[in-house]
Amino acid sequence: MVNKSNLSEEDVKERYITPAIREKGWKPTDYRMEYEYTDGRIAVLKNGTKRGQRKKIDYLLNYRENVPIAIIEAKDLNHTYGHGMQQGIGYAEGLKDYEALEVPFVYASNGEAFLEHDMITGKERKIAMVDFPSKEELWNRYKQEKGLTDNQIKAIDEPYYTTRESKQPRYYQRIAINRTVDAIAKGQRRVMLVMATGTGKTYTAFQIVYRLLQAGIKKRVLYLADRNILVDQAMTDDFSPLLSKATKVQNGKMDSSYQIHFALYQQLAGREENAGHEPYRQFSPDFFDLVVIDEAHRGSAKQDSQWRKILDYFDGPNVTHFGMTATPKNDKGASNIDYFGEPIYTYSLKQGIDDGFLAPYRVIRVNLDVDVNGFRPTKGETDANGQLIEDRKYTSKDFDRKMVITNRTEQVAKYVSDYLKRNQERFNKTIIFCDDIDHAERMRTALVNENSDLVSQDSRYVMKITGDDNEGKAQLSNFEDVTSKYPVLVTTSKLLTTGVNVKTCKLIVLDQNINSMTEFKQIIGRGTRLDESHGKSFFTIMDFKGASRLFADPEFDGEPVDAIDDNDGTGIDFGGGSRPHKKGPDDPGNGGGTVGEEPKKYLVNNKKVKIINSQAEYLDAEGKLVTTSLRDYTKKNVLGQYATLDEFIKRWRESDNKQALLDDMEEHGIFYKEIIDDEKLNDLDPFDLLVHLAYNQKPLSKSERVANVRKSGLLDKYQGEARKILEALLDKYKNDGIADLENRQTLNLPEFEKFGGPVKIIVKIFGGKKQYQDAVSEVKEKIYS
Repeated sequence: MVNKSNLSEEDVKERYITPAIREKGWKPTDYRMEYEYTDGRIAVLKNGTKRGQRKKIDYLLNYRENVPIAIIEAKDLNHTYGHGMQQGIGYAEGLKDYEALEVPFVYASNGEAFLEHDMITGKERKIAMVDFPSKEELWNRYKQEKGLTDNQIKAIDEPYYTTRESKQPRYYQRIAINRTVDAIAKGQRRVMLVMATGTGKTYTAFQIVYRLLQAGIKKRVLYLADRNILVDQAMTDDFSPLLSKATKVQNGKMDSSYQIHFALYQQLAGREENAGHEPYRQFSPDFFDLVVIDEAHRGSAKQDSQWRKILDYFDGPNVTHFGMTATPKNDKGASNIDYFGEPIYTYSLKQGIDDGFLAPYRVIRVNLDVDVNGFRPTKGETDANGQLIEDRKYTSKDFDRKMVITNRTEQVAKYVSDYLKRNQERFNKTIIFCDDIDHAERMRTALVNENSDLVSQDSRYVMKITGDDNEGKAQLSNFEDVTSKYPVLVTTSKLLTTGVNVKTCKLIVLDQNINSMTEFKQIIGRGTRLDESHGKSFFTIMDFKGASRLFADPEFDGEPVDAIDDNDGTGIDFGGGSRPHKKGPDDPGNGGGTVGEEPKKYLVNNKKVKIINSQAEYLDAEGKLVTTSLRDYTKKNVLGQYATLDEFIKRWRESDNKQALLDDMEEHGIFYKEIIDDEKLNDLDPFDLLVHLAYNQKPLSKSERVANVRKSGLLDKYQGEARKILEALLDKYKNDGIADLENRQTLNLPEFEKFGGPVKIIVKIFGGKKQYQDAVSEVKEKIYS
């Protein structure tokens, strides 16, 4: 007879839970076991990275592939049947879709019974293992409790577009798709989706459009964007399965034979002299019943914008306006929220980094003496062009806009170049954001002079890509191409702020005064895409003008990391507060903005500038920026979990599996392995390292702990081969750590073959699994006593 108390959680699943749901008609294609819905957060350690554990659910049951309907959380028989309920509800809330599409039923079980929690009614009940509901039972309850309309059911029944080669939506994309489709099916006429750069907004939009068209809820779609590259990428990549039904509006000519029209709003809006005869008027106001607005933050919010002329025209009673953005605006006179309403769903940069779908980053703040101290001309001083310089103090907000100090630009270029050379990363794709086109050109020249050896091999090593430069813009596709070596270092002003996908960009340089949170988020978004197959698992932000102060703003949803010391000085914070300045000209063309009047600039060639210091900052487990050493960083996180030594020791003693506890600590930024490796502390138990770091306790070596066990007389309780096996396990602990002592697979190693292998050791030598576990537990207790 099986002793149920010895059954593991996996045994319970295999023997009781899976058979119970299979008996009720659930097929293997209807549910997913060990459903991993994140990739595991990436932690940045010096120049390397480490992935955390993925979040996973024991069972996810689906009515349709796009409609999860139930979660089951399993526990072993040492727990009650309802023990996993709160954990299961947490998963359901994490995967929650919009109203009719949330995960409605949660179950917990230990193999003896199920506890059911109805997320819609809030009620719970116990049900027998043989009474688990069938798929149709749950679906009918779901429809009845939610009161779904025919249109909603029609939308739910329409699956995602998938092929054998195509990707499945990630969990947050599924939520975004389901929420949006459901809202539109219910007749909502304004919908906004907020998703961080790099999380697949266009792919999500494609799945939404596909399902709405397939279900017959929408029939004609207008897809608006403000840059050719956005339209072309959407058509050739994510929307390619619908390409036979789609056309791109060119030369202002529209063709009613297509279901989907991709268009630049500039083309449809026409020129001012076309008032009353704009190209969009070729179609009646009710021709399109779905208008998709890409990068909706750029203009649709303003009542007098070109976007709004088009939106106001195509705005019949059956028309839905669906906006997508990574950075919703809520500024005075330009609020996306006022137009679309609150976002139907938000997936933030912080969430994307935490889930491991976006690249984390570190920030290097660089202080130049002239930025910290300012510059004041002598009385009557003239600049390099003979202009009399206005006598006042010039600060960081003036440099490169009103005051050009040549050596400052050269020092920035030198620091960037030296950094890449020092770290042997000279071919890491880099974007340098400058204040205007003139600044971008001067920075290009300075970078060329610092990297002349590589520029002589290929002039594209350094390039300026701005709206006025056709040669630079012609290289944009090569800069985005992960297989293209050149360009490498690119200077820009506004053109690359948004709508550019450089997956392998590893360095973003901020030498620009940035006060707009929307612009700041867009710039940071240029580096957040992951491409681990090409070595991109994190990126670096190098800040010369204090723009990274915006990370501390509550509006920013993905604060950078705790700074692990770069050993370049203590650093001087630029401080908070806004730095208003007269806005200079943006890059012209392709949505880069309009050209304004060139502000008066002074050019100073005789001022020497030097770097005072720099400091590096890294994201911690909570997404906060910190500046500290690896030791201090780990100490901070230990104390964050266990405020006192007593709390730490209590948790350690209560844990049956010390290595599992250590793994959990590592997930929360307690990087004991890296410290042991870096400082060659291989004879130090992680327990001793952590109590020493956090609580200033004298550490013991593993050798000393083993000696104490042998002196204690504990081993005298065991005779013959049993004692020899425990002696061998202690040696494994001393050499390799606690994991080998706790893992029964260790008994498969060559040094234990002479004892007959795991089965003989456990059953014959120790008398059974429990007796063996008790012996190992006694040894562990004595090790840490």
